[in-house]
Amino acid sequence: MPRIAVMDPHLAAKIAAGEVIERPASVVKELVENALDAGARHIRVEIEGGGAEHILVADDGCGMAADEVELAFLRHATSKLREEQDLNALSTLGFRGEALPSIAAVADVACTTRTADERVGTEVRIETGAIDVRPVGRAPGTTLIVDGLFARFPARRKFLRGAASETAACVQTVGPLALAFPDVQF
Repeated sequence: MPRIAVMDPHLAAKIAAGEVIERPASVVKELVENALDAGARHIRVEIEGGGAEHILVADDGCGMAADEVELAFLRHATSKLREEQDLNALSTLGFRGEALPSIAAVADVACTTRTADERVGTEVRIETGAIDVRPVGRAPGTTLIVDGLFARFPARRKFLRGAASETAACVQTVGPLALAFPDVQF
């Protein structure tokens, strides 16, 4: 897997449609797509409170190297694009480097990850903007936990529908991805 790096500002401006996290299903979509792009064969999705309270997406993909995990939470940091011509040959679901920083801006996030080449994994916790990084034992792959979506933004949280509606939206998001990737166990 290519290494994560911050894109050239010119390239970032070209693709800056921007990730907008509008609801829990948006978070689930971005995290499941990241897992698929990481080559996961097994993806587990858990939600509580329609995803507004808690979202967990765990995979057995390639993981992120310890020296790249924090970088993945910077805007326009991606392993998928280096130059403008790369836009014409994309074979991934995501590429802008916006999902993780956008999610961390509106929720508390914990990410544990490990590559097959590393003996120890890395955990990054981002809570109310504070970042904590530490080594952690885990199998290769990545687990992202998102808690309190929009909890610090009551005006945005009030636009969420009830837990049943938000749960249904998450299911409707994962279903087509599961059908499109029949070799991946969900």
